[in-house]
Parts: sequence; structure tokens; C-alpha cells
Amino acid sequence: QVQLVESGGGLVQPGGSLRLSCAAAGFTLDYYAIGWFRQAPGKEREEVSCISSSDGSTYYVDSVKGRFTISRDHAKNTVYLQMSSLKPEDTAVYYCAKTPFRCAHYAYSFDSWGQGTQVTVSS
Repeated sequence: QVQLVESGGGLVQPGGSLRLSCAAAGFTLDYYAIGWFRQAPGKEREEVSCISSSDGSTYYVDSVKGRFTISRDHAKNTVYLQMSSLKPEDTAVYYCAKTPFRCAHYAYSFDSWGQGTQVTVSS
């Protein structure tokens, strides 16, 4: 069964860090770009970051540049999102999803969405 499973969310104080994991099952990540999206209550789903399989190129939305880092571990078939200097506005459910080879910037280009992991940034 092809699926992506997110983990690593939680409650963290402003300025803190979390590392999210997106583990692939039933397929290899070698041929797919993986995107991280987030959705806060009452807001549209937003692409936060993406990493391509073809050349490892990355994308970050402006609001997280310099604070978030996306990476992949081919041996573990997992993509990570390291989040630092977290802000209350980063609070959302974070999802990962796949698209063939190169990053895309529209949610409809992605499939095999995970169940999401909640990130709450609050004091």
C-alpha cells in the first residue's frame, strides 16, 4: 500500500524547534518530489517546502526561509522538515505528499497525502 506517514509534531514554545518526519511506505522516494504543506483553522492549505528527487533542489515559502530546512534520507526512505525559531503563526496541521520527480507548487499536483501532524506554537 502506497502511503506517507507524518510524525514529529507537538506543542512548542515560540523560538523553539521541531523536526517533522515523512516516511514513505510501499514505494521509493527516489522518483518523487516531496512537499510539506500546512493548514491552519480557517485558512487554505499552503505549501511550506518541497524537495525534488531529480537534483535535490528545494523550495521554501518566504515566511519560513532561513528557519525551516527540508532534507531527505534515501536509506530510510524518509523526508524531514527541521523547523527552528518557531512562531505562533506556524501553528497548523502539517502534511506531506508526493509528486513525480520535480517540485510543484499547487496542491492538486500532489497525491498520497498523509494524515497530518499537529504543530502548535504557544507559550
